[in-house]
Amino acid sequence: MGIFQRFARLPLKSTYIWSLCPQYSTDLTTVDSALIVRSSNTGAAPPRLPFSRVTQEDLAFFRALLPGRTITDPDLLKSSNVDWLKTVEGNSEVLLRPKTTEEVSQILRHCNERNLAVCPQGGNTGLVGGSVPVFDEIILSTSLMSQVITFDNISGILTCQAGCVLENLSNYLEERGFIMPLDLGAKGSCHIGGNVSTNAGGLRLLRYGSLRGTVLGLEVVLADGRILNCLATLRKDNTGYDLKQLFIGSEGTLGVITAVSILCPHKPKAVNVAFLGCSSFQQLLETFQRCRGMLGEILSAFEFLDASCMSLLEKHLKLTNPITESPFYIVIETAGSNATHDEEKLHKFLEEVMTSSLVTDGTVATEATKIKALWSLRERVTEALTHEGYTYKYDISLPVEKIYDLVQDMRGHLGDMAKNVVGYGHVGDGNLHLNITSPSKDPALLAAIEPYVYEWTSEWKGSISAEHGLGLKKRNYIYYSKPSEAVALMGSIKAMLDPKGILNPYKTLPDNIH
Repeated sequence: MGIFQRFARLPLKSTYIWSLCPQYSTDLTTVDSALIVRSSNTGAAPPRLPFSRVTQEDLAFFRALLPGRTITDPDLLKSSNVDWLKTVEGNSEVLLRPKTTEEVSQILRHCNERNLAVCPQGGNTGLVGGSVPVFDEIILSTSLMSQVITFDNISGILTCQAGCVLENLSNYLEERGFIMPLDLGAKGSCHIGGNVSTNAGGLRLLRYGSLRGTVLGLEVVLADGRILNCLATLRKDNTGYDLKQLFIGSEGTLGVITAVSILCPHKPKAVNVAFLGCSSFQQLLETFQRCRGMLGEILSAFEFLDASCMSLLEKHLKLTNPITESPFYIVIETAGSNATHDEEKLHKFLEEVMTSSLVTDGTVATEATKIKALWSLRERVTEALTHEGYTYKYDISLPVEKIYDLVQDMRGHLGDMAKNVVGYGHVGDGNLHLNITSPSKDPALLAAIEPYVYEWTSEWKGSISAEHGLGLKKRNYIYYSKPSEAVALMGSIKAMLDPKGILNPYKTLPDNIH
């Protein structure tokens, strides 16, 4: 087994300029100072709903409530109006930056009375257009709600405001001997409130489970300004309905999350990362089976990327492949309390998969800087894809054995229409990130991808959104994963909690509920 090999210096993140709303397949038209799209594409924006428009009286109210934190300068608003991928852009004229739950409450009470639509926004790292306005919705940013409220170093329960950046929380906890139960490539920008609102999965789900299990309580402001304080810090609470689950994954359409209490595990004393190569996806799956059996309780992540992803990392980000070129690559992380014990288990596992020819080559890192470099080969694939042209992104959940079949079938289905079809993701929880690139937006290519990708996923009883949410782009495809009865019940819940529909309109639920 080779030791840690060569690594390139990581370049700084670039800025990418993209055309306006390239995911839409037809002409763009400006109506009533807002961008709308006329298209048969079910991911396109619907017409603007009859919400009120912001008046000078509204601005006076906001400025009195939030002195210096009511932003109307178009230059300052620009970055909040466009998503991270530069594929969706709204035309909001107001950005509000509250610091407290009470301020959020007063904002929503006023907006509800005035019938003003609101777009809650955290770190704006979403990939489905859920965190930016579609038209002129008021942007309610949680960026100044960034305080840790309490931390119990006995139970490991953290309570914080929703605008805390995930990486800042990780650093805070690591100084105290704990870690966050989730880790994302966007951790330097994403907010914990946004993570919870989208039920983000990430790289540690295999070990610590989803946010539906680790989030113990929420504080939420409802559409009419009422504050729902379910900020429990108890591991067990079986009194009535578990209301917090309504808001986890609801993408800001049912209420605005203002605070979170979350259970955090102890920081592992020993962390190892192995980067391995496999000749086939079947061998990768067999390696995963051996891995779970032999590493057991210390296994914290099992990720994969294909050779096409590696080529993009080398080409666009100048990262270096540390092992022999392979059709598939695996990132395995172990985390435990005894370095000697963990290294022994990992060594036996690696010896087993190498001698049985399941793995063709590999390298191991135990030092923090080298671990970070290995992880970058998985975490920075999304960044590399942004240099490749326009990317059609799909976040699919499937039975583990079917994950890569979709990539291969899509390549055969599209033929030469696509520039690249790549797959990577979380093997441990059956989550594939399918990405299809073309030099620019291509209506014919999109028509070939959709609804084929959703029909394929539905046939194998998968989910069309494993962890990114539905947002604007995927809302009308929900029926491929949920029965009409379930969607109708979701609509009823939305109508009950937000009867005027002011919270994040045009997102998550389909335009027409059957």
